[in-house]
Amino acid sequence: MSDDANARDDANADADATVRPYESTDADALWECKRAFELGLGDGTGGDDKREAYEAKLTERYRERYLAWVDRCVEEDDRCVTVAAAADGLAGYAFVLPESMAFVWDAAVLNEIYVADEYRGTGLADELLTAALDVARGQDLPLDRMVLDVDAANDRARAFYRRHGFDHWGEMVAREL
Repeated sequence: MSDDANARDDANADADATVRPYESTDADALWECKRAFELGLGDGTGGDDKREAYEAKLTERYRERYLAWVDRCVEEDDRCVTVAAAADGLAGYAFVLPESMAFVWDAAVLNEIYVADEYRGTGLADELLTAALDVARGQDLPLDRMVLDVDAANDRARAFYRRHGFDHWGEMVAREL
């Protein structure tokens, strides 16, 4: 990215986004971010099959189930979803699983973090991760650690997490049911 593009991103994005807890009125905007997050996972990190699989799941039924799940999570821990609110909607979000769901790893789980393209490189992801770590520090779990899944082909994300002190810790594998 050019210096001009970085400057434009900084000028357009950083000053206008406010990091705050999710509110139910954010649901539609959160869904748009979630869609972009999911499509981004399938784009450039696993071939056409992965992208097609991610696109196929983003149905209206999935939207309803996802937002209902978010509501249940927020009911349990009202800080578990943090959003970056901008004048034109949400610029991103971070989603830490509530403590009761984190026992699957015995550690805090960063389920999702997403920043819209035009806000990348502005420090907004740092703010969202800081908020997520604050939520995680408030959880009473066996391990004082935050875990997450990051695609091996996502160099930008891997560099971001390394910069924030994350180290490789195990490996997730998957198969179809």
